[in-house]
Formats: sequence, C-alpha cells, structure tokens
Amino acid sequence: MTDTAETAAGDSGTCPRTIRHLLLPVLRPHLPALVLVLVLMLVQSAATLAQPWLGGVMTDRLMLNQHLGALLWLLFGLICAQQGLGYVTAIQLQKVSGRLQADAGSELYAHLQALPLEWHNARQRGDVLALLYVDIYRIGRYVTGTLLPLLPLLFTLVGALAMMLHLAPLIAVTVAVLMPVLFLALKLVGRRLRPLSHASAQAWAEQSSLAEQNLESLALIKAFGTEPTEDARFRQRADAVYAADLRLAKWQGGIHPAVYVIGAGAILLLLGLGGRMVVSSEMRMGELVSVFLYGMVLVGPVGSLASVYGSTMAAMGSLRRLSDALDAQPEVDAGTQEQLPARGDVVYAGVDFTYPGREPLFRGLDLTIRAGETVALTGVNGAGKSTLVHLLLRLVEPQAGRVTIGGIDLRDFRLQALRNQIGLVAQQVLLFNATVRENIAYGRSDAAQDAIEQAARAARAHDFILALPDGYDTVIGDQGVRLSGGQRQRLALARALLRDPAILILDEATAMFDPEGELEFIEACRDVLASRTVILITHRPASLALADRVLRLEAGRLV
Repeated sequence: MTDTAETAAGDSGTCPRTIRHLLLPVLRPHLPALVLVLVLMLVQSAATLAQPWLGGVMTDRLMLNQHLGALLWLLFGLICAQQGLGYVTAIQLQKVSGRLQADAGSELYAHLQALPLEWHNARQRGDVLALLYVDIYRIGRYVTGTLLPLLPLLFTLVGALAMMLHLAPLIAVTVAVLMPVLFLALKLVGRRLRPLSHASAQAWAEQSSLAEQNLESLALIKAFGTEPTEDARFRQRADAVYAADLRLAKWQGGIHPAVYVIGAGAILLLLGLGGRMVVSSEMRMGELVSVFLYGMVLVGPVGSLASVYGSTMAAMGSLRRLSDALDAQPEVDAGTQEQLPARGDVVYAGVDFTYPGREPLFRGLDLTIRAGETVALTGVNGAGKSTLVHLLLRLVEPQAGRVTIGGIDLRDFRLQALRNQIGLVAQQVLLFNATVRENIAYGRSDAAQDAIEQAARAARAHDFILALPDGYDTVIGDQGVRLSGGQRQRLALARALLRDPAILILDEATAMFDPEGELEFIEACRDVLASRTVILITHRPASLALADRVLRLEAGRLV
C-alpha cells in the first residue's frame, strides 16, 4: 500500500472512531436541542425560498399595473420572520455549541487522566493541551457550525434548483451541470487544507509547551540571565504559529469568496440567457426575476457547501489527533479488593521491567519488605529506586513477575483503593495555587479541620502554618512558591499522613532541608513511621538512621 493510500485508509477510519468514542455519547443528551435548532434552520430556509417566488409574482403584477399592498406586507412578514428565526437560531446554536465543547472536553480530559504515565511521558505537554483546547474547539465548531447546518443548506439548494427547473428548465439544467465542476475544484483544494490544519495545531502545541516549560523554570532563567534567549525562542514559536495559521486562513478564506464570485458570474451569464428568452416571449418578466433571485439564493448554499468541504478537510487533522488519543488504552483496573491487609509484607517476586527503548532495568528482582518495617533504598540515579515505588503504586507494570501485599497481587486491588492507602512524599513536592488547608486535604476533600490540623502537627507543620498571614487559609502560590523548601516538604508529609496510609513512601523527602531541619523532620517522622511499612529513598546519612534495613541498588540489582 502506498503512503497516500495508507493515509487515506487511516483517515477513513478516523471519523467513525472519534464520533463513536467521543462525539456520540456527548451528543445524545443534547439531541432535543439539536433537533430544535435543525427545525428552526429548515423553517428559515423555507422562508428564504418563498421570497424569490414572491418577487416574481410582484414583478408580473407591476407589469399588469396591479396593486402590491398585500404582497408587500407578506414579503415584509417573511423577511421579519426569517431574521427573527436567524436570531433565535444563533442563540440556540451558541448554547448547544458551548455545551458540546464543554462536555466533549471534559470527557476527553477524563480519558487523558486515565491513560498510563508512559503515554504522557512520550508526549509534550503542549500536544496534550492542544487536544483539549485547539482540537476540541475545532471539532465542536465543526459539528455545530458545519454538520448541523448541512441539511438546511441542502434543502435550500435543492429547493432553489427545483423552482428554477419549474420556471426555466434550460437554465436549471445548465446550473446543475456546472455545480459538479465547481465541487471537483474544491476537492483538489481540500487536499491542501488537511496538512495545513495539522501544521497549525502542531505549531500551537509547540508554542504552548515552550511557554509552560519556561514559566516553570523562571527562577533558573533569571539566575542564568537567559531572558533574551528565551524571548527569542518564544518569538520564533509565535511566528511559526502565525505563519501556519495564516497559510491555513489563506486557503480556507479564499474558498468562499472564490465560489461566490464564480457563482455570481454564472448567474449573471444565465440572466443574460434568460433576458433573451424574455425578449423572444419564451419567459415572462416575473419568471426571469424569480429565476434571477433563485440564482442568487443558490450562491449562498454553494459557497457554504464549499466551506463545508474545506472545514471537513481542516477538521481531519484534529479528528486524527483525537482518535489517536482515544485509541490509547487506559490503565488496567480490573481488581476488586478494596482494603490492603492490615499487616501485609510487600513482596517483589521475579520482577522484570524495561522502559521502552532502553536496556532492561530489573531482571528477576526479588525483594521482601516486612510489615511495619522501614527499609531505606540507596543507589545512584537510574539504579531503579523510584521505579520500585512506581511499581508499588502501579504507575508502571512489570513485564514479568508480580508485586504483592500480604500475598495478594497488586492487580487484584482496585486501582483507586490501592493508591488511596499508600502515602507518598516525593522529592519534587507538587502543591497547588490554593490554601494550605486545601493542599493538605487534597484527595480527602471531606476531611474535617481537626483531622487536617492533627496531620499537620504530626508533620511538624502546624506551628509555621499558624505563623502564615492567614493561617490555614493562606494561599501559597503555584507549587507553593511562597513557602520554603522545608515547609513544602512538611505540607506534603501532612497530606500523606491525612490518609493514614498503611504504607508510606518518602522519596528524598529531606532533600530540601538544612541539617538542623533534617534532624527535626526525622524526629517528627519517628512517631508517624512507627506503625507503618515505610520505603525510604535517600542518600543522606541522617535519614538512614530511621531505617531498620538499608538496601543498595546498582543498575537494577540489589547488592
């Protein structure tokens, strides 16, 4: 199969998959509103089709010196009804369009959250953000702004052609013959729109990814004085977005006016033909006026249908990207066990694990951590310490062997239940731009204030929290930027302790402490670790004093 054929084959399957997985479930609750909008559009089209006929009747009456009073009021009423329907339709369409985009975006976000970390690690954040914002917006506008009006457009087109055929068969046949030629030209143009749409979305994703990366690393950028360099890099990405969008807009924007001009020229040409027929008494003047007006009515639907084709081609890039994301399989969550064993050993039995595209990390790894034991893991970066933790949390899955708690395979636990009963204090503390209370209670939004304060006291965080301007209601900024490194670590420990986990993981939890703060933190931890199974990842001798056993990993092996 050639590349072109493969692309075509892939695209042919993109729309059905995306519509089935994402759009149809979202569309179903809104079907009554969509049907209402469709009916309003059809009534509006009927009012449009009636006006050229009335114009012809009025012309014939003028030629016969007859009064036009009733017809004028009727025409005025039709115009008012048409515009009123247009306003109501626009409001309804905006309501349905906004709701569809919000619902589809929420469904997609939930799916993205359910995907394994490997999927996200293989992509730039900007690519994922483009799915949620650019692609969802484009598809939402395509459904409500292109697909939904398609039936009224066809109704207007067929109705106008039918009236022309009734009034002037020769002219109607000529118009019908010219239209396929026009759409063939549009198809050739459409082939160019699809890659341009994809390039536009990709350029936006790259710019978004760079902006997010730089804002997260702003302190480093300032420390190294590289603001001009980063400004230039962002300008380069912004110019790429501008150029990609401009290329797309030139092709998309040129279709409608080109069709309109060509259509108007054809109508004027046919008007000349009709004029000759009037002169030769083959047609009444009123019929010629009606044919002319129906020809002008045709120009709108033909131009809009041209935009339908162009929009469809432009949407294919977004559909393909969404389909790729929706085809990705979420984390396997087939377990039924809800509760971890109260006193269960953690056992890694014959575990093999390899990251994609890298050498095997673990080969037949065996490790037992007894219930209530504190085990320290040491070793150089890349030795596999964090991977052991990720295996326990099922953030990654072993290719062979298994991990058990109390003799029960981790895959037998419901994923949410497993993770809820394992506390994690990571080296890179993740905090939100919210209050201290909300950060501690993250994952336990129903926690009472007393429980939050108790967890903070256990983590030796209560005193410094009270010293903050608003105490537990103090907003700490993105990633807790308004706190010191040690304070952030204490909040992370309080958040983990609030869950009262059976297993607690401290991943370089004292990395941000000075020696005095580390000793204080260790003393705070002695009490909270006493009744738990603890995995302590650290290189610092003072922290190792907490451990019952110290294990060293080298290149995925225990030594």
